[in-house]
Amino acid sequence: MAAIMKQAQKVQEEIKKVQDNLENITVEASSGGGMVKAQANCKLQILHIKIEPEVYGEEDKEMLEDLIVAAVNQAIANAQQKANEEMEKVTGGLLGGLNLPGGFKFPGM
Repeated sequence: MAAIMKQAQKVQEEIKKVQDNLENITVEASSGGGMVKAQANCKLQILHIKIEPEVYGEEDKEMLEDLIVAAVNQAIANAQQKANEEMEKVTGGLLGGLNLPGGFKFPGM
């Protein structure tokens, strides 16, 4: 039992390290054939949005807004997937089906 507790503590420490590092892992997504790009970190924070100049124009305002929403949503989805992959490296997929207490909520789980 002591060995199991020690291993659980080690996994918990590794999870904490991954959680702390998620802010430094970035993903990108684009919409409109690359005309709008969004970059997010795995803490689900948008870091940068780039809009190609040919998209600008008052008549294209609604399309531009839709492209930004699509790029941001895809960046967040990519960040959630990457965060789960990082956690899976530590847990070996063991936590995927568990209902974890509040302190152990992972994006996408």
